Amino acid sequence: MEPLTFDSRDLGQTEEFLSKAYARMSIGSDVAGPRTRISREVLGSVSVDRLWLECAMSYDVHPLGKVCLCVVESGSIVQQVAGQEEEVFGPGDAVLFAPPDRPYAGEVRRSRYNIVMFDDALLQSVAGTSPEHGPGPVRLLGHRPVSAAAGRHLQRTIAYLRDDVLGNAAVAGEPLVVSAAGQLLAASVLTALPSTAATDAASDATGADRRDAHSQTLRRAIAFIEERAGTPIGIDDIAAAARVSARALQYAFRQHLGTTPLGYLRQARLARAHAELLAGDPAATTVAAVAARWGFFHPGRFALSYKAAYGRAPSDTLRSSAG
Repeated sequence: MEPLTFDSRDLGQTEEFLSKAYARMSIGSDVAGPRTRISREVLGSVSVDRLWLECAMSYDVHPLGKVCLCVVESGSIVQQVAGQEEEVFGPGDAVLFAPPDRPYAGEVRRSRYNIVMFDDALLQSVAGTSPEHGPGPVRLLGHRPVSAAAGRHLQRTIAYLRDDVLGNAAVAGEPLVVSAAGQLLAASVLTALPSTAATDAASDATGADRRDAHSQTLRRAIAFIEERAGTPIGIDDIAAAARVSARALQYAFRQHLGTTPLGYLRQARLARAHAELLAGDPAATTVAAVAARWGFFHPGRFALSYKAAYGRAPSDTLRSSAG
């Protein structure tokens, strides 16, 4: 996916553009020259689109192979997934348009909304499963969040990525931020929407997984994490390096260290950030830049994690390096 912008009052031009950017569309309007504005920003495999339509637009979408979320700001969207009941989404709704493997159709009615898309593989990785191992890929089972609180959390995550991460070019350009932000979004989706994902992957470990969760597995995983902490890696990468399934990996970390593989990865990156702050020049280094370089794109959360680990604020460590 590439960044894009579009602004037009020509229905034919708009229909052609939307069909190329998304899927087959047909547009009807009861006003002359309705305006359509679209912008897309990209963060790794995640795209965040803002759309404003001053007319009605129907769509017919073949399976995208992507997770496609929608946050409605105004107007309404009528949606139907093949074989299911029609639903209407309105202002304040944050929903899944359709599972990645199913077609869907509907109509946008004079609406302002956001579309967020990311690869289904990211969802599988964050869930700790993949088609190659485990009981099977995770599937999303419904359009709407499991609770109002879950929906609000998903909306806050999307807004943060859209406004604070993508809105800061220096942060959005860091590879570890791109990786961590995608994982955060996928995790928020798994928390907010009904799915086949287990709430505790370790409890679903098979007998073979438990047998594989020995100290040698842990040593291989830790060595890989320590060597590759500065690169974008996920749980499937760590499991492959440890030569076990993702569930066996999770079980090993929980049993031996009381944490998760990604939790250990965050600790390793926090340690790298600490070392960089200790060696940094306060005149040329900022805490925000160091945090982003190691994948921490939320300054407040980075400061809290840092203080919990090292007993003082990261800014204090940086200032002390000048002495």
